[in-house]
Amino acid sequence: MHKNPATDDLRVFTVVVRKASFGDAATELGVSPAYVSKRIRMLEQELAVKLLHRTTRRVAVTEEGERVFHWAQRILDDMDQLLQEVAITRREPRGQLRVSSSFGFGRQIVAPALSRLVEQHPGLQVRLEVFDRLVDVAGEGFDLDVRVGDEIAPHLIARRLADNHRVLCAAPAYLARHGTPRTLAELPSHDCLVIKERDHPFGVWRLRSGAVDETVKVRGPLSANNGEMVVQWAVDGRGIALRSLWDVGVHLRAGRLVQVLPDWYQEANVWAVYPTRLDRSAKVRVCVEFLEEYFRTGWGKVRSQGGQVLDAQGAGSAGAGPAVAQPLMKK
Repeated sequence: MHKNPATDDLRVFTVVVRKASFGDAATELGVSPAYVSKRIRMLEQELAVKLLHRTTRRVAVTEEGERVFHWAQRILDDMDQLLQEVAITRREPRGQLRVSSSFGFGRQIVAPALSRLVEQHPGLQVRLEVFDRLVDVAGEGFDLDVRVGDEIAPHLIARRLADNHRVLCAAPAYLARHGTPRTLAELPSHDCLVIKERDHPFGVWRLRSGAVDETVKVRGPLSANNGEMVVQWAVDGRGIALRSLWDVGVHLRAGRLVQVLPDWYQEANVWAVYPTRLDRSAKVRVCVEFLEEYFRTGWGKVRSQGGQVLDAQGAGSAGAGPAVAQPLMKK
């Protein structure tokens, strides 16, 4: 009698395809490369097809392997969904949850939030990975991407977790030496600290004031792909930065940085983004709902409203209300 492939073998196969490497797949799975090779060999024997072409460096997927990969993803998603639905009947989501985010936001904000999530739901096994680029959530095998920025592909599901703005800021020492710009047209003549954001081109600042949108090309002696470096350079007086309020709020409150051109800002809301195939995933739903509540009540960072810096509760100097918006669906 023909033996059906084991779900564990299918899972190993999908990771190998995503990583295009037996060694990288073994590292992600926490097993040896020999174990990965054995499971792939057994899967090929059970299906009676060649799934992969293996070279000294990379792994290529055969035409049959592509078909098996897409079916394997569906089977594994259905199996995970079954296990989650059973777990939900016990009021406890279970299983692995792969989450991605950007370097600074992931370390400072997402990691503490996920720590609380696991404390409340010990059946979840959360793996957080951070990047300096926009992640292909579905293609790279992530369940959820927690991102800052509003450019989201239409084939993904997005839930807004919080309002956020990027603001222009600089150290008082820099402004004392170089003067304070009064218009956007003056920015190109200043030292601007440029970062490659996940959602914007390098050196191009798209800013808004009320209903007016402007684009400014800036440059400066220092640039990086890490926001924490740019913030430190700004505090050191090296130039003008465009950073999120969650990132520079503590420095603004302490006076180490001051806002420049406070009427201008860049929208960069916080989103939970996941593939459409996980729309009914219980563990993703639990995580997103937890993050919505976390950002609504426990996010101890500053927000913005109309260019005004707010405290952790969302109250500005003029008594503005909370700036965190209700969650929404974006498809």
